[in-house]
Amino acid sequence: MSGKGAPEISVAPCEGLKVAVVAAQWHDKVMDGLLDGALRALAGLGVTEPTVVRVPGSFELPVAARVLADRGHDAVVALGVVIRGGTPHFDYVCQGVTAGLTQVSVETGVPVGFGVLTCDTEEQAVDRAGLPGSVEDKGHEAATAAVATVVALRSAAAAMAVTASSG
Repeated sequence: MSGKGAPEISVAPCEGLKVAVVAAQWHDKVMDGLLDGALRALAGLGVTEPTVVRVPGSFELPVAARVLADRGHDAVVALGVVIRGGTPHFDYVCQGVTAGLTQVSVETGVPVGFGVLTCDTEEQAVDRAGLPGSVEDKGHEAATAAVATVVALRSAAAAMAVTASSG
């Protein structure tokens, strides 16, 4: 099971954070679950008005995430699903999306929550989409991880500022 060993992430409410959620449109049922999970997580963390952008597919997630990061969002949550087929298309899309979202985060310094499911079957995707009967809620996890990273980075920056001013 992919969720085995996952950390329990606890984040205090973070009112005032500007968070964007960019979500692909392929596989409606799975995407509805991922988006709902991300929005529930953000609401629970005090993020009341996240920006939601829908793009055609997962391959378009990195460019949208980059624009949103550049426009002042504190975090971006990327949601998508790629299901293996009978061609190498799956491998190219998964590699491109993963590398692209990593590049956005590293180059901008804006945390990007990775909620892109890369599954062999639609059943595996449904099991991770946070739908009734699903065993995991990857949309919720991705949003929580993005916000937790913002909090961790801000805490580290504050600690460094105190150390610098007292030294």
